[in-house]
Amino acid sequence: MSLYQAVLELADDHLILSHRLSEWCGHGPMLEEDLALSNMALDLLGSARTLFSYAAVLEGKNRSEDDLAYLRSEREYFNCLLVERPNGDFSCTMLRQFYFAAFMEPFWQAALGSSDAVISGVAGKAVKEMAYHLRHAGEWVVRLGDGTDVSRAKMQAAINDLHPYWEELFTTQTANDALPDRAEIRTQWEASVKSVFVQAGLAFPDPVHAQQGGRIGEHGETLGHMLAPMQYLQRAHPGAVW
Repeated sequence: MSLYQAVLELADDHLILSHRLSEWCGHGPMLEEDLALSNMALDLLGSARTLFSYAAVLEGKNRSEDDLAYLRSEREYFNCLLVERPNGDFSCTMLRQFYFAAFMEPFWQAALGSSDAVISGVAGKAVKEMAYHLRHAGEWVVRLGDGTDVSRAKMQAAINDLHPYWEELFTTQTANDALPDRAEIRTQWEASVKSVFVQAGLAFPDPVHAQQGGRIGEHGETLGHMLAPMQYLQRAHPGAVW
């Protein structure tokens, strides 16, 4: 059961962040970035689909990936609070993506050696995608932090706003030997993030009380508002398929 829960956490992280990025479709600051955000959303959704399908097999209750993605209540999602945070402005979205990718890239690197064939298979594709996400988002953090006074102020405000949420990336409700130890990635994550902040001339804030609860199904009201339109079609037309 522990592997099911751990895989579900991963799937939820990817699905919720994918949907957040999809909300930018048609609203990006430029056409190229609009397409980049949509493609990153699709990368995350692809990983989510495989992970949900595997979680359904592990659960053994004859549920499908769609059941797990669309037919659970808010308290049954176990994503970290960071990925459900509202998009805010472009700097906030890029920083959220940077924080997530800075964690997932080394996570999938470590998962390449997993004894579980599904996990190592997902890692083989996802690690390449996360390397791109990390580079893309990191370049925007530097560009905005080292840009105008306005862009620097917006990026620093995004850092201050998201600072209470990144620590939950390293927590899990249950650990499993088939997946990397999240806590062991923290040092690498901090080094990666702080290195980019130095290039951008941005300050990494002092420690604050970490906001947690997502891993046990305790979310802010924003998740419920997001799930309502996301789940509408499946709930309005149960069992519908393309």
